[in-house]
Amino acid sequence: MTHADDLRAWARGMYTTEAATELLLRAFGGKFAAPGNPWIHTSSEPEGPSQVRAWIDFAAIPDEVGPLSGGERRFLILAASLAEDVPVVLGNVAPGLDRENLDLVLPAIAHAGGSHQHSDIRYNEDGTMSRGKGYLDSLHPWPRPLHSV
Repeated sequence: MTHADDLRAWARGMYTTEAATELLLRAFGGKFAAPGNPWIHTSSEPEGPSQVRAWIDFAAIPDEVGPLSGGERRFLILAASLAEDVPVVLGNVAPGLDRENLDLVLPAIAHAGGSHQHSDIRYNEDGTMSRGKGYLDSLHPWPRPLHSV
């Protein structure tokens, strides 16, 4: 199991944390999800009943981004805001994101909102509802290729 697998396993089941974790894994070549960052915690032995080997302290990110570039800081604060109660003004953050990172933020927001789990409910002409194919696809799927940590 890779470090990225460990982080995904830790985040699994919480859409907002899954989205924020994917942002760190996919952006900037995955360097902000790598061990050695002050918000990344790892253990050689699994901890607790859930067997956690790695986790992200998103609440610590705002205090640790000072020496980074403006674009990196904005991106990390946005990721932290998806997973924790970290305030962000989207109007201040979005204009500073490059195209590649903006293309990651859109699926992260769609994932955090659960768009990949929305039911295909249709309204008929007579006002009744019917269910379509089950679940709809994400409003904005994650782009490829995936950078690995």
